Amino acid sequence: MGDLFYQRIIDAGRLPLFCFFVALIVAFVFTRINVRLIRARIGWFRNVNIGEMHIHHVVFGVVLTLLGGVSGLIVSGVSQGWYAVTAALFGVGAALILDEFALILHLHDVYWEEEGRASVDAVFVAVAVTGLLLLGLRPLGWENSDGTAQGAWLTAGVIVVNLVLAVITLLKGKIWTGLVGLFVPVLLVPGALRLARPGSPWAHWFYAPGSRRPQPRKMAGAELREKRWRRPVIQAKIAFQEFVSGRHDLPSTRGRRRHGAASRER
Repeated sequence: MGDLFYQRIIDAGRLPLFCFFVALIVAFVFTRINVRLIRARIGWFRNVNIGEMHIHHVVFGVVLTLLGGVSGLIVSGVSQGWYAVTAALFGVGAALILDEFALILHLHDVYWEEEGRASVDAVFVAVAVTGLLLLGLRPLGWENSDGTAQGAWLTAGVIVVNLVLAVITLLKGKIWTGLVGLFVPVLLVPGALRLARPGSPWAHWFYAPGSRRPQPRKMAGAELREKRWRRPVIQAKIAFQEFVSGRHDLPSTRGRRRHGAASRER
């Protein structure tokens, strides 16, 4: 196992990426454990506040990301070991930022609301993409093995086709298929050809009533497929998310206390 790690990670120059990958996962898990303990008001776990202002951990993430990124630029050509340390610091910062991705997206605190699941999705996407990179897969890559001009044009053509298919797949609402398909292009073909998800931009532009060429049959087929196949998968994904990160559709402890106080006043 040690020889394989040395060969696939260290010799291949992927040690910084590996350290980023591990730091991202560990920091996210630790952060979620911490915020769940804060939410349950267990022991000394409390939010960080300056006066009445709550300091979200995305602030610490921005600082750590800047430190890790700038330090990495300084030591990247000096030592792979120190570069790996800065990559780990960058991974911790990235985990703190992505864990509050939904707050940045909505510009208000939706951490424990249903919209807060977007943060967990963002972390899962980052972990999946980094894992694929660690395996040596290239996004939209097609290696020009012969080094000729014809090979270069073929490479460019394949990359463009894959990119177009990936964009169509993403516009059809198939996020995971589109992202993984960047590394495994064969997945992009069915993703781009099959029906779009009902709430996707593609369905809004081409299926829904009011579009230029509404196609009610395709919309009905998309809704049926969503109900039959997608919803069970989404429910399983939400169950796993809640196991890792906690429930996002329950009122916060603070909200319950305020509601209880208001009830007593009435």
